[in-house]
Amino acid sequence: MQLQTSAQTNDSLLIRNFFAEVLTRGQCYQTLDYLSNRIGGRLSGSPEAAAAVNYMKQTMANYGFDSVWLQEVMVPHWVRGEKEQAAMITGKERIPVNICALGNSVGTPEAGIEAQLIEVKSLEEVEKLGREKIQGKIVFFNRPMDPIHIHTGTAYGGAVDQRSRGASMAAKYGAIGVVVRSMTLALDEHPHTGAMNYNDSFPKIPACAISTKGAEELSKTLHLDVAGSVKFYFKQNCRMMADEKSFNVIGEIKGTAKPNEIIVVGGHLDSWDNGDGAHDDGAGCVQSVEVLRLFKSLGIKPKRTIRCVLFMNEENGLRGGLRYAELAAANKEKHLAAIESDAGGFTPRGFNCSALGNTMTLFQNWLPLLKPYGIEKITWPGGGADIGPLSKQGAVTIGLVPDSQRYFDYHHTSIDTFDKVNKRELELGAASMAALVWLLSEYGLN
Repeated sequence: MQLQTSAQTNDSLLIRNFFAEVLTRGQCYQTLDYLSNRIGGRLSGSPEAAAAVNYMKQTMANYGFDSVWLQEVMVPHWVRGEKEQAAMITGKERIPVNICALGNSVGTPEAGIEAQLIEVKSLEEVEKLGREKIQGKIVFFNRPMDPIHIHTGTAYGGAVDQRSRGASMAAKYGAIGVVVRSMTLALDEHPHTGAMNYNDSFPKIPACAISTKGAEELSKTLHLDVAGSVKFYFKQNCRMMADEKSFNVIGEIKGTAKPNEIIVVGGHLDSWDNGDGAHDDGAGCVQSVEVLRLFKSLGIKPKRTIRCVLFMNEENGLRGGLRYAELAAANKEKHLAAIESDAGGFTPRGFNCSALGNTMTLFQNWLPLLKPYGIEKITWPGGGADIGPLSKQGAVTIGLVPDSQRYFDYHHTSIDTFDKVNKRELELGAASMAALVWLLSEYGLN
Protein backbone atom coordinates (compact mmCIF):
# COMPACT_ATOMS: atom_id res chain seq x y z
CA MET A 1 0.00 0.00 0.00
CA GLN A 2 1.16 3.54 -0.73
CA LEU A 3 1.41 5.90 2.21
CA GLN A 4 -0.72 9.02 1.87
CA THR A 5 1.12 12.36 1.66
CA SER A 6 -0.03 13.55 5.12
CA ALA A 7 0.93 10.24 6.69
CA GLN A 8 4.31 10.38 4.99
CA THR A 9 4.88 13.87 6.39
CA ASN A 10 3.99 12.77 9.91
CA ASP A 11 6.13 9.65 9.62
CA SER A 12 9.03 11.70 8.29
CA LEU A 13 8.88 14.08 11.24
CA LEU A 14 8.62 11.26 13.76
CA ILE A 15 11.56 9.39 12.22
CA ARG A 16 13.60 12.58 12.28
CA ASN A 17 12.87 12.80 16.02
CA PHE A 18 14.23 9.28 16.56
CA PHE A 19 17.54 10.29 14.98
CA ALA A 20 17.70 13.64 16.77
CA GLU A 21 17.05 12.00 20.14
CA VAL A 22 19.60 9.22 19.75
CA LEU A 23 22.32 11.50 18.36
CA THR A 24 21.95 14.05 21.16
CA ARG A 25 20.76 12.06 24.18
CA GLY A 26 21.37 8.43 23.22
CA GLN A 27 22.14 5.88 25.91
CA CYS A 28 23.25 2.83 23.94
CA TYR A 29 26.96 3.72 23.79
CA GLN A 30 27.31 4.11 27.55
CA THR A 31 25.35 0.88 28.08
CA LEU A 32 27.77 -0.90 25.76
CA ASP A 33 30.70 0.62 27.66
CA TYR A 34 29.54 -1.04 30.88
CA LEU A 35 28.65 -4.33 29.21
CA SER A 36 32.03 -4.53 27.47
CA ASN A 37 34.44 -2.98 29.96
CA ARG A 38 32.86 -3.80 33.31
CA ILE A 39 31.51 -7.26 32.47
CA GLY A 40 33.49 -8.38 29.42
CA GLY A 41 33.20 -11.60 27.40
CA ARG A 42 29.93 -13.38 28.18
CA LEU A 43 30.16 -17.02 27.15
CA SER A 44 27.01 -18.99 27.92
CA GLY A 45 27.02 -20.51 31.39
CA SER A 46 29.78 -18.19 32.66
CA PRO A 47 29.60 -15.81 35.63
CA GLU A 48 29.99 -12.94 33.13
CA ALA A 49 26.91 -14.07 31.22
CA ALA A 50 24.95 -14.13 34.48
CA ALA A 51 26.19 -10.62 35.33
CA ALA A 52 25.11 -9.39 31.88
CA VAL A 53 21.62 -10.81 32.40
CA ASN A 54 21.24 -8.93 35.67
CA TYR A 55 22.67 -5.69 34.27
CA MET A 56 20.51 -5.61 31.15
CA LYS A 57 17.37 -6.51 33.10
CA GLN A 58 18.03 -3.63 35.50
CA THR A 59 18.80 -1.27 32.61
CA MET A 60 15.44 -1.98 30.99
CA ALA A 61 13.64 -1.65 34.31
CA ASN A 62 15.30 1.73 34.88
CA TYR A 63 13.95 2.96 31.54
CA GLY A 64 10.42 2.23 32.71
CA PHE A 65 9.34 -0.26 30.08
CA ASP A 66 5.84 -1.63 30.66
CA SER A 67 7.17 -5.10 31.49
CA VAL A 68 10.64 -6.56 32.05
CA TRP A 69 11.23 -10.23 32.76
CA LEU A 70 13.63 -13.17 32.47
CA GLN A 71 12.88 -16.27 30.43
CA GLU A 72 14.71 -19.35 31.72
CA VAL A 73 16.76 -21.46 29.33
CA MET A 74 19.31 -24.21 29.90
CA VAL A 75 22.52 -23.51 27.99
CA PRO A 76 25.76 -25.36 27.24
CA HIS A 77 28.75 -24.38 29.36
CA TRP A 78 31.99 -24.74 27.44
CA VAL A 79 35.18 -23.40 29.02
CA ARG A 80 38.43 -22.54 27.30
CA GLY A 81 40.41 -23.63 30.35
CA GLU A 82 43.84 -22.33 31.23
CA LYS A 83 45.11 -19.57 29.00
CA GLU A 84 48.12 -21.66 28.05
CA GLN A 85 47.05 -22.46 24.52
CA ALA A 86 50.18 -23.04 22.48
CA ALA A 87 51.12 -24.10 18.98
CA MET A 88 54.19 -24.31 16.82
CA ILE A 89 55.43 -25.59 13.51
CA THR A 90 58.14 -28.14 14.27
CA GLY A 91 60.90 -29.54 12.11
CA LYS A 92 64.31 -28.04 11.44
CA GLU A 93 63.03 -24.97 13.26
CA ARG A 94 60.37 -24.44 15.91
CA ILE A 95 58.12 -21.59 14.80
CA PRO A 96 55.45 -20.43 17.28
CA VAL A 97 52.06 -19.52 15.77
CA ASN A 98 48.92 -18.01 17.29
CA ILE A 99 45.93 -20.27 17.81
CA CYS A 100 42.74 -20.41 19.84
CA ALA A 101 40.50 -23.34 20.58
CA LEU A 102 37.32 -23.55 18.56
CA GLY A 103 34.15 -23.35 20.61
CA ASN A 104 32.77 -26.72 21.81
CA SER A 105 36.09 -28.44 21.04
CA VAL A 106 37.60 -31.03 23.32
CA GLY A 107 41.05 -30.39 24.71
CA THR A 108 44.28 -32.10 23.81
CA PRO A 109 46.09 -34.45 26.18
CA GLU A 110 47.98 -32.51 28.86
CA ALA A 111 51.21 -32.67 26.89
CA GLY A 112 49.52 -31.58 23.67
CA ILE A 113 49.58 -33.41 20.36
CA GLU A 114 52.20 -33.39 17.59
CA ALA A 115 51.86 -34.99 14.18
CA GLN A 116 52.44 -34.54 10.49
CA LEU A 117 50.00 -32.27 8.71
CA ILE A 118 48.01 -32.57 5.58
CA GLU A 119 46.72 -29.34 4.04
CA VAL A 120 43.31 -29.30 2.41
CA LYS A 121 40.96 -26.66 0.98
CA SER A 122 37.61 -28.34 1.53
CA LEU A 123 35.65 -31.06 3.30
CA GLU A 124 35.32 -32.82 -0.04
CA GLU A 125 39.10 -32.99 -0.37
CA VAL A 126 39.29 -34.86 2.94
CA GLU A 127 36.84 -37.43 1.62
CA LYS A 128 38.82 -37.85 -1.59
CA LEU A 129 42.10 -38.34 0.28
CA GLY A 130 40.52 -40.98 2.51
CA ARG A 131 41.85 -42.89 5.50
CA GLU A 132 45.13 -43.93 3.85
CA LYS A 133 46.30 -40.31 3.62
CA ILE A 134 44.57 -38.88 6.73
CA GLN A 135 45.07 -41.53 9.43
CA GLY A 136 47.16 -40.32 12.39
CA LYS A 137 47.66 -36.80 11.01
CA ILE A 138 46.48 -33.30 11.82
CA VAL A 139 44.31 -31.90 9.05
CA PHE A 140 44.96 -28.25 8.17
CA PHE A 141 41.91 -26.59 6.59
CA ASN A 142 43.25 -23.61 4.67
CA ARG A 143 40.49 -22.30 2.43
CA PRO A 144 40.46 -18.47 2.68
CA MET A 145 37.30 -16.40 2.62
CA ASP A 146 36.72 -15.32 -0.98
CA PRO A 147 37.62 -11.60 -1.28
CA ILE A 148 35.59 -11.08 -4.45
CA HIS A 149 32.33 -10.79 -2.49
CA ILE A 150 31.43 -7.18 -1.70
CA HIS A 151 29.33 -8.19 1.31
CA THR A 152 31.78 -9.97 3.58
CA GLY A 153 29.03 -12.07 5.19
CA THR A 154 28.74 -13.94 1.90
CA ALA A 155 32.48 -14.65 1.97
CA TYR A 156 32.17 -15.89 5.55
CA GLY A 157 29.29 -18.19 4.65
CA GLY A 158 31.35 -19.66 1.83
CA ALA A 159 34.22 -20.69 4.11
CA VAL A 160 32.76 -21.47 7.53
CA ASP A 161 31.81 -25.10 6.88
CA GLN A 162 35.45 -26.14 7.42
CA ARG A 163 35.27 -24.66 10.93
CA SER A 164 31.88 -26.07 11.84
CA ARG A 165 32.20 -29.55 10.34
CA GLY A 166 35.91 -30.03 9.70
CA ALA A 167 36.79 -31.91 12.89
CA SER A 168 34.22 -34.66 12.42
CA MET A 169 35.00 -35.02 8.73
CA ALA A 170 38.71 -35.41 9.53
CA ALA A 171 38.01 -37.78 12.44
CA LYS A 172 35.93 -39.97 10.13
CA TYR A 173 39.16 -40.79 8.28
CA GLY A 174 41.40 -41.18 11.32
CA ALA A 175 42.81 -37.69 11.93
CA ILE A 176 43.90 -36.87 15.49
CA GLY A 177 43.29 -33.11 15.34
CA VAL A 178 42.41 -30.20 13.05
CA VAL A 179 43.69 -26.67 12.64
CA VAL A 180 41.48 -24.24 10.70
CA ARG A 181 42.39 -20.97 9.01
CA SER A 182 40.64 -18.08 10.78
CA MET A 183 37.44 -16.76 9.24
CA THR A 184 38.59 -13.30 8.19
CA LEU A 185 39.78 -11.45 5.12
CA ALA A 186 42.39 -9.63 7.20
CA LEU A 187 45.98 -10.88 7.24
CA ASP A 188 46.98 -10.59 10.89
CA GLU A 189 48.04 -12.45 14.02
CA HIS A 190 44.60 -12.66 15.69
CA PRO A 191 43.03 -16.15 15.63
CA HIS A 192 39.24 -16.25 15.36
CA THR A 193 37.30 -18.68 17.51
CA GLY A 194 33.74 -19.77 16.68
CA ALA A 195 31.53 -22.78 17.18
CA MET A 196 32.23 -26.18 15.76
CA ASN A 197 29.97 -29.22 16.03
CA TYR A 198 30.77 -32.88 16.48
CA ASN A 199 29.05 -35.72 14.67
CA ASP A 200 28.60 -38.35 17.39
CA SER A 201 29.27 -41.12 14.87
CA PHE A 202 32.99 -40.25 14.90
CA PRO A 203 35.63 -39.62 17.59
CA LYS A 204 35.83 -36.13 19.07
CA ILE A 205 39.22 -34.69 18.18
CA PRO A 206 40.64 -31.30 19.26
CA ALA A 207 40.11 -28.36 16.91
CA CYS A 208 41.80 -24.97 16.89
CA ALA A 209 41.85 -21.85 14.71
CA ILE A 210 45.14 -20.42 13.51
CA SER A 211 45.67 -16.75 12.65
CA THR A 212 45.75 -15.93 8.95
CA LYS A 213 49.43 -14.98 9.13
CA GLY A 214 50.09 -18.27 10.91
CA ALA A 215 48.15 -20.12 8.23
CA GLU A 216 50.23 -18.50 5.50
CA GLU A 217 53.46 -19.41 7.32
CA LEU A 218 52.28 -22.98 7.88
CA SER A 219 51.25 -23.45 4.25
CA LYS A 220 54.54 -22.03 2.95
CA THR A 221 56.54 -24.29 5.27
CA LEU A 222 54.61 -27.38 4.15
CA HIS A 223 55.15 -26.59 0.47
CA LEU A 224 58.91 -26.30 1.03
CA ASP A 225 59.06 -29.53 3.06
CA VAL A 226 60.33 -31.97 0.47
CA ALA A 227 61.60 -34.41 3.12
CA GLY A 228 58.27 -34.56 4.99
CA SER A 229 59.89 -33.61 8.30
CA VAL A 230 57.51 -30.78 9.26
CA LYS A 231 55.01 -31.43 12.04
CA PHE A 232 52.54 -29.35 13.97
CA TYR A 233 52.17 -29.19 17.73
CA PHE A 234 49.30 -27.72 19.69
CA LYS A 235 47.94 -27.78 23.20
CA GLN A 236 44.59 -26.60 24.54
CA ASN A 237 42.75 -27.21 27.79
CA CYS A 238 39.12 -26.62 26.86
CA ARG A 239 36.24 -28.84 27.94
CA MET A 240 32.47 -29.03 28.06
CA MET A 241 30.83 -28.77 31.47
CA ALA A 242 27.29 -29.61 32.54
CA ASP A 243 24.51 -27.38 31.20
CA GLU A 244 23.77 -24.23 33.20
CA LYS A 245 20.56 -22.34 33.86
CA SER A 246 20.52 -18.95 32.17
CA PHE A 247 17.98 -16.51 30.76
CA ASN A 248 16.76 -14.51 27.81
CA VAL A 249 16.19 -10.92 28.97
CA ILE A 250 12.93 -9.37 27.75
CA GLY A 251 11.44 -5.88 27.91
CA GLU A 252 8.17 -4.75 26.40
CA ILE A 253 6.04 -1.71 25.56
CA LYS A 254 2.40 -2.74 25.16
CA GLY A 255 0.57 -1.72 21.99
CA THR A 256 -2.43 0.58 22.26
CA ALA A 257 -4.57 -0.70 19.36
CA LYS A 258 -3.35 -4.24 18.59
CA PRO A 259 -1.46 -5.36 21.70
CA ASN A 260 -1.60 -9.01 20.70
CA GLU A 261 0.49 -8.38 17.59
CA ILE A 262 4.16 -8.39 18.62
CA ILE A 263 7.19 -6.82 16.94
CA VAL A 264 10.50 -8.12 18.31
CA VAL A 265 13.84 -6.33 18.22
CA GLY A 266 16.85 -8.18 19.57
CA GLY A 267 20.43 -9.36 19.62
CA HIS A 268 22.34 -12.06 21.49
CA LEU A 269 23.67 -11.29 24.94
CA ASP A 270 26.28 -14.05 25.02
CA SER A 271 29.66 -13.56 23.38
CA TRP A 272 32.94 -15.38 23.06
CA ASP A 273 35.32 -15.13 25.99
CA ASN A 274 38.49 -14.02 24.22
CA GLY A 275 37.31 -10.41 23.63
CA ASP A 276 34.54 -8.40 25.25
CA GLY A 277 31.92 -8.96 22.54
CA ALA A 278 31.42 -5.29 21.75
CA HIS A 279 30.48 -5.76 18.09
CA ASP A 280 29.33 -9.40 18.42
CA ASP A 281 26.81 -8.83 19.79
CA GLY A 282 26.87 -6.23 22.52
CA ALA A 283 26.12 -3.64 19.84
CA GLY A 284 22.94 -5.40 18.74
CA CYS A 285 21.75 -5.79 22.32
CA VAL A 286 22.16 -2.15 23.30
CA GLN A 287 20.67 -0.98 19.99
CA SER A 288 17.59 -3.12 20.62
CA VAL A 289 17.13 -1.74 24.13
CA GLU A 290 17.61 1.75 22.73
CA VAL A 291 14.72 1.23 20.30
CA LEU A 292 12.27 0.88 23.19
CA ARG A 293 13.95 3.68 25.13
CA LEU A 294 13.43 6.01 22.17
CA PHE A 295 9.71 5.30 22.15
CA LYS A 296 9.54 5.94 25.91
CA SER A 297 11.66 9.08 25.93
CA LEU A 298 9.71 10.64 23.03
CA GLY A 299 6.34 9.65 24.49
CA ILE A 300 5.40 7.60 21.42
CA LYS A 301 2.73 4.96 22.05
CA PRO A 302 2.94 2.20 19.45
CA LYS A 303 -0.20 0.58 18.08
CA ARG A 304 1.35 -2.86 18.32
CA THR A 305 3.42 -4.36 21.14
CA ILE A 306 7.17 -3.82 20.84
CA ARG A 307 9.32 -6.37 22.59
CA CYS A 308 13.10 -6.32 23.07
CA VAL A 309 14.62 -9.79 23.44
CA LEU A 310 18.25 -10.31 24.40
CA PHE A 311 18.86 -13.94 23.50
CA MET A 312 21.27 -16.20 25.36
CA ASN A 313 23.53 -18.76 23.66
CA GLU A 314 23.56 -17.80 20.00
CA GLU A 315 27.30 -18.45 19.72
CA ASN A 316 27.48 -22.13 20.58
CA GLY A 317 23.99 -23.56 20.73
CA LEU A 318 21.14 -21.21 19.77
CA ARG A 319 19.23 -22.38 22.86
CA GLY A 320 17.83 -18.91 23.66
CA GLY A 321 16.28 -18.37 20.23
CA LEU A 322 14.82 -21.86 20.17
CA ARG A 323 13.39 -21.49 23.68
CA TYR A 324 11.83 -18.14 22.90
CA ALA A 325 10.09 -19.51 19.80
CA GLU A 326 8.97 -22.62 21.68
CA LEU A 327 7.30 -20.56 24.41
CA ALA A 328 5.83 -18.14 21.87
CA ALA A 329 4.11 -21.07 20.16
CA ALA A 330 2.97 -22.59 23.48
CA ASN A 331 1.50 -19.23 24.55
CA LYS A 332 -0.15 -18.79 21.13
CA GLU A 333 1.55 -15.41 20.66
CA LYS A 334 1.29 -13.70 17.29
CA HIS A 335 4.60 -12.29 16.12
CA LEU A 336 4.11 -9.92 13.24
CA ALA A 337 7.83 -9.32 12.63
CA ALA A 338 11.23 -9.69 14.28
CA ILE A 339 14.31 -7.54 13.68
CA GLU A 340 17.76 -8.76 14.68
CA SER A 341 20.98 -6.75 14.90
CA ASP A 342 23.95 -9.15 14.81
CA ALA A 343 26.38 -7.80 12.24
CA GLY A 344 28.29 -5.26 14.29
CA GLY A 345 27.78 -1.66 15.33
CA PHE A 346 28.88 -0.13 12.03
CA THR A 347 27.10 2.43 9.83
CA PRO A 348 23.65 1.09 8.86
CA ARG A 349 23.22 0.56 5.13
CA GLY A 350 19.90 -1.27 4.89
CA PHE A 351 17.82 -4.19 6.02
CA ASN A 352 17.30 -7.68 4.68
CA CYS A 353 14.06 -9.52 5.22
CA SER A 354 12.15 -12.72 4.54
CA ALA A 355 9.09 -10.90 3.13
CA LEU A 356 7.73 -11.77 -0.29
CA GLY A 357 5.15 -10.35 -2.69
CA ASN A 358 2.93 -7.56 -1.41
CA THR A 359 4.79 -7.39 1.89
CA MET A 360 8.09 -6.74 0.15
CA THR A 361 6.35 -4.08 -1.95
CA LEU A 362 5.23 -2.46 1.28
CA PHE A 363 8.82 -2.36 2.54
CA GLN A 364 9.95 -0.77 -0.70
CA ASN A 365 7.26 1.89 -0.31
CA TRP A 366 8.72 2.76 3.10
CA LEU A 367 12.26 3.07 1.78
CA PRO A 368 12.02 6.80 0.83
CA LEU A 369 11.38 7.59 4.51
CA LEU A 370 14.62 5.82 5.48
CA LYS A 371 16.93 6.89 2.67
CA PRO A 372 17.72 10.33 4.18
CA TYR A 373 19.42 8.44 7.02
CA GLY A 374 21.58 6.19 4.85
CA ILE A 375 19.26 3.19 4.54
CA GLU A 376 19.62 2.47 0.84
CA LYS A 377 18.16 -1.01 0.38
CA ILE A 378 15.70 -3.53 1.78
CA THR A 379 16.58 -6.85 0.20
CA TRP A 380 15.54 -10.50 0.23
CA PRO A 381 16.30 -12.90 1.89
CA GLY A 382 17.09 -11.98 5.46
CA GLY A 383 16.63 -12.42 9.18
CA GLY A 384 18.97 -13.70 11.87
CA ALA A 385 19.93 -16.84 13.74
CA ASP A 386 17.97 -16.15 16.92
CA ILE A 387 14.78 -14.95 15.23
CA GLY A 388 14.89 -17.63 12.53
CA PRO A 389 12.69 -20.06 14.50
CA LEU A 390 9.92 -17.42 14.59
CA SER A 391 9.63 -17.54 10.80
CA LYS A 392 8.02 -20.98 11.13
CA GLN A 393 5.26 -19.25 13.10
CA GLY A 394 4.59 -16.73 10.33
CA ALA A 395 6.74 -13.82 11.50
CA VAL A 396 8.57 -11.76 8.90
CA THR A 397 12.23 -11.89 9.95
CA ILE A 398 14.46 -8.90 9.31
CA GLY A 399 18.16 -8.21 9.78
CA LEU A 400 19.84 -4.84 10.20
CA VAL A 401 22.59 -4.60 7.56
CA PRO A 402 25.50 -2.37 8.60
CA ASP A 403 28.56 -1.73 6.46
CA SER A 404 30.26 -5.12 6.47
CA GLN A 405 33.86 -4.33 5.48
CA ARG A 406 35.40 -4.28 9.00
CA TYR A 407 33.18 -6.75 10.85
CA PHE A 408 35.20 -9.90 10.20
CA ASP A 409 38.42 -8.15 11.20
CA TYR A 410 37.09 -8.33 14.80
CA HIS A 411 34.53 -11.14 14.75
CA HIS A 412 35.23 -13.83 17.40
CA THR A 413 38.64 -12.39 18.33
CA SER A 414 40.42 -10.88 21.29
CA ILE A 415 40.21 -7.48 19.54
CA ASP A 416 36.41 -7.37 19.48
CA THR A 417 36.50 -4.66 22.12
CA PHE A 418 34.64 -1.46 23.00
CA ASP A 419 37.26 0.84 21.51
CA LYS A 420 36.46 -0.57 18.04
CA VAL A 421 32.87 0.75 18.19
CA ASN A 422 32.09 4.24 16.91
CA LYS A 423 29.45 6.01 19.02
CA ARG A 424 27.70 7.70 16.13
CA GLU A 425 27.57 4.59 13.95
CA LEU A 426 26.09 2.61 16.83
CA GLU A 427 23.43 5.25 17.44
CA LEU A 428 22.47 5.49 13.78
CA GLY A 429 21.79 1.75 13.77
CA ALA A 430 19.50 2.03 16.80
CA ALA A 431 17.50 4.88 15.24
CA SER A 432 17.21 3.02 11.93
CA MET A 433 15.71 0.05 13.75
CA ALA A 434 13.34 2.33 15.69
CA ALA A 435 12.14 3.91 12.43
CA LEU A 436 11.30 0.55 10.89
CA VAL A 437 9.64 -0.62 14.10
CA TRP A 438 7.46 2.52 14.05
CA LEU A 439 6.31 1.81 10.48
CA LEU A 440 5.60 -1.83 11.28
CA SER A 441 3.66 -0.86 14.39
CA GLU A 442 1.67 1.88 12.68
CA TYR A 443 0.75 0.10 9.45
CA GLY A 444 1.24 -3.61 10.02
CA LEU A 445 1.96 -5.80 7.01
CA ASN A 446 -1.38 -5.68 5.18
